Amino acid sequence: MPSKGSQFQVLDSFSKTVQLGAGLEASGRLSRASMGRTIQALRICQKKIEKHGVRRMRLVATEACRRARNARDFIRQVQRETGLGLEIIPAEEEARLAVISCAPLVNPRTEQLLVVDIGGGSTELVWIDLSAVPEQERPRAIMRLHVGFNVESAGPSARVVDWISVPLGVATLKDQFVDVEDDAARFALMSWFFEENLASFSPYNAENARDGFQIIGTSGTVTTVAASFLGLRRYDRAKVDGLQMTSDQIDFVIREYLVLGPEGRRTDPRIGRDRHALIMSGAAILQALMRIWPTDRLSVADRGLREGLLYAQMSADGILQDGPYK
Repeated sequence: MPSKGSQFQVLDSFSKTVQLGAGLEASGRLSRASMGRTIQALRICQKKIEKHGVRRMRLVATEACRRARNARDFIRQVQRETGLGLEIIPAEEEARLAVISCAPLVNPRTEQLLVVDIGGGSTELVWIDLSAVPEQERPRAIMRLHVGFNVESAGPSARVVDWISVPLGVATLKDQFVDVEDDAARFALMSWFFEENLASFSPYNAENARDGFQIIGTSGTVTTVAASFLGLRRYDRAKVDGLQMTSDQIDFVIREYLVLGPEGRRTDPRIGRDRHALIMSGAAILQALMRIWPTDRLSVADRGLREGLLYAQMSADGILQDGPYK
């Protein structure tokens, strides 16, 4: 992705759901099948990197590799079979990258911001207080968090009230309730179980006004729910990224998913074949979040680690002039 000023241009892309963390809950290890799927996808990435002559890159792995006992063996296997050197990043850095990727979507009137990144093996939540930052500076203040959540800076800055990495993502939450046969019961159990795991997150029980509060959600779950709401049979990032959805609209889509059932979801073109097996665990997380925070709106972000990594590198190289806000 070449960059100029505060922008980058996408030359090529590839996305594949590999479920690297499938079965991790039960065994504590990455399975041979999930490692095989991942390496197959990484071979495609390696060919694209070669084709475009990429010289500088950062390749990261997250929660599944943080937790798996055989993660180092997997990293070595990836290096051996694809030539790609993966780096396992800590949970705080994963949360930080998700936050800065969402900076362009921060409303200038937002005083309290919750960024939620629903992953495969974990879900990161970051609560940020922007009330001391002048309105027009708020997106840039978010970008400055790329150096760390607790780094002092001159002038008014975004203050990270709290952050948490819940070790439940779409794959690991699904694995917890795989033995529950009833579709609706499984969904309800997943949603309440996820909420229980937020008890240590300090803003969970705090009283916060609805005015000036914004939730930004980034993940395949959030974008899939948005695409379903819009009735998109072919995914269109331009229509999804930055979309605002109300709690009622999100609930309507989730109820539709439950009515469809597992077989109906598998064949629904709005969900997609890669996503159907994991969409209900993701929807359970999303519904829990909308149930407990003081807002009835969610900003949908089709962005995350990838964009966060790019913005962080552009910033470190001194080529991100004013932040990605045009």
